[in-house]
Amino acid sequence: MKNYDVIIIGAGPSGIITGVTGKKQNPEKSFLMIMEEKKGLVPCGIPYIFHDLDDVSKNAMGPKPFIAAGGEVFVDTVGKVDLEEKTLTTVSGEEFSFSKLVFATGSIPTIPKFIKGFDLEGVEYVKKSYNYIEQLKQKTDKAKNIVVIGAGFIGVEIAEQLAKYNDKTVSLVEMEKHCLYRAFSEDFATKADIEVRESGVKLFTETKVEEIIGKNGKVTGVKLSNSETLNAEIIITTVGYKPNSDLARDAGLTINSQGMIRVDNYQRTEAEDVYAVGDCSQTVGFITGRTDNIMLASTATAEARVLGYNLFSINLLRNFTGTLSVFSTEINHKAFASAGAIEQVAKKANIGYVIGEFADVDRHPGTIADTYPLEVKLVVNPENGEIIGGEIYGGKSVGEMINIISLAIQKYVTVYEFVSFQIGTHPLLTTAPTKYVLIKAAEMAIAKMKKK
Repeated sequence: MKNYDVIIIGAGPSGIITGVTGKKQNPEKSFLMIMEEKKGLVPCGIPYIFHDLDDVSKNAMGPKPFIAAGGEVFVDTVGKVDLEEKTLTTVSGEEFSFSKLVFATGSIPTIPKFIKGFDLEGVEYVKKSYNYIEQLKQKTDKAKNIVVIGAGFIGVEIAEQLAKYNDKTVSLVEMEKHCLYRAFSEDFATKADIEVRESGVKLFTETKVEEIIGKNGKVTGVKLSNSETLNAEIIITTVGYKPNSDLARDAGLTINSQGMIRVDNYQRTEAEDVYAVGDCSQTVGFITGRTDNIMLASTATAEARVLGYNLFSINLLRNFTGTLSVFSTEINHKAFASAGAIEQVAKKANIGYVIGEFADVDRHPGTIADTYPLEVKLVVNPENGEIIGGEIYGGKSVGEMINIISLAIQKYVTVYEFVSFQIGTHPLLTTAPTKYVLIKAAEMAIAKMKKK
């Protein structure tokens, strides 16, 4: 039985970054990463395999940086962990012992067992598995009628990609009032609906899949709550993900009510020298202070860097007191992004707020080619002016502008500070300095606060 100072179970973003950071900080320590497949995938890039990338290999992700730092990799599935003996056994029968153990087991798709016919052949999922997605790509290439169930980010992005093929009919079914409704307020979500439909997707909102129908054990379509029947050779369900925490539960670790491994502010579990990071580990909302279920690669890597620095001693204080949801996507060449507490979240958490909004274009003057509409909404605490959330719609600049809002939220920046925000602008790159959208939205919030 070979012993390692640190064993990491999982080779997704959180596992790789934990390993790279930890090994660089502790070059004298031995590190092993156990991964289930030889090749991994960039999680956020999976939808684009189905058209824009056109090949699974173009979205491959592996532990090369970890190996370059001096870590070792073993390809197998961990079947059992003994925390008392500090040993683990793989499915093939290999045994290893460890001084410290990191669960970076990620998340797995939620299986919609509540839908009749969920177990028919042709019902597929968006698994974070290179081999599975490679096979799914082959199936979608052949299919002419595809139904995607669930209009969150993954569902919307996959539907949009598949709809780029002229020979396919792609339908997207969502039970909420709008697609992306958990990430955007109603007016922004309405814009997303429009872009989804204009991309060629048949979008059904406020609609449930009553039954997945089939013949001879294979999918033939779905029955909807609006009495329509949609033909399909493949159903892709994207109704959510759940933490992959069964291995940790079987080992005796505490799992919270949302299925996540309970950890403290430094990703430490209740078991000594055992950690959890990424989608499988517990998160607490930055704004609400409540246990949350945030599964993002950006969040996972932020946690992983903190863990990597602090595996053997606290060398880097964790500067974020909670996890902040920061989302972005592009639909039909229009970008959508949000951060922190959007209106629905603030209302649900009973947080008072005012909205500051401003719309313009992302170049100046607006007659310049490649100009997009740009709309910003800031969610602001009316008592002290702190920015607690934001949404942006527009061109590609949105992807980085939302990170400015995210930093403002994390650093408790107020709209009063934002209006004196020193900026750099350029006609080909940004909105005009005389009406920079973030600053103007802050001014609008201040105006509303003065009226209260």
